Amino acid sequence: MNELIKVAIDSPAAAGAGTQSKLIAKEYKLFYLDTGKIYRYVAYLKIINKKKFGYNYIKKKINNLKINQLKNKSLLSDDVATIASTIAKNKKIRIIVSNFQKKTANTPPKGFKGCILDGRDITSVIMKNATFKFFITASIKVRAMRRYKELINLKKKTTYQEVLKSIRKRDTIDYNRAISPLKKTKDSILINTTNLSKRACFLKIKKIMDKKIQKI
Repeated sequence: MNELIKVAIDSPAAAGAGTQSKLIAKEYKLFYLDTGKIYRYVAYLKIINKKKFGYNYIKKKINNLKINQLKNKSLLSDDVATIASTIAKNKKIRIIVSNFQKKTANTPPKGFKGCILDGRDITSVIMKNATFKFFITASIKVRAMRRYKELINLKKKTTYQEVLKSIRKRDTIDYNRAISPLKKTKDSILINTTNLSKRACFLKIKKIMDKKIQKI
């Protein structure tokens, strides 16, 4: 297979898409971009630079964005996540971020066989012609518990109920925003991780991908 492998994944918060994306990226030597982290990065900029925060400032920061900047642990806080969901509704900001995402999807760094992006509008907007499209989800209680454990491991002070409330709020925003709402496209394969281990989920996706790759 000489053409680029392009994998697009959409999912609600804490459904396991990030974990699966990393496993898939490693298995098939794909460049991985967590698109949600870009909106979190913009939200973080708003928190630390309220005076400078504006369209031109955001555009400059995104155009010069280095992937390592998305590894900042401060981006994982619930406050940043909530602001990010609101920012994602801003049409001008979405255009800036979308252009960055599309560029990455079409021109992954040298040495990679393709790319994998996960987010909220990847299958419907960013990578409409992806080789593979998946919609990964899980029950809201399972998702909240996963995020709660993640935050506790990061030594963040929170409660399960607070995380559950936060994810409910984010779901409402993500599914109902006017611009690029979260939705499962008709050509996306549904993967429900509620009762699946990380390994079982990965193997399910791998089986689907291997079958198609062999035919290409």
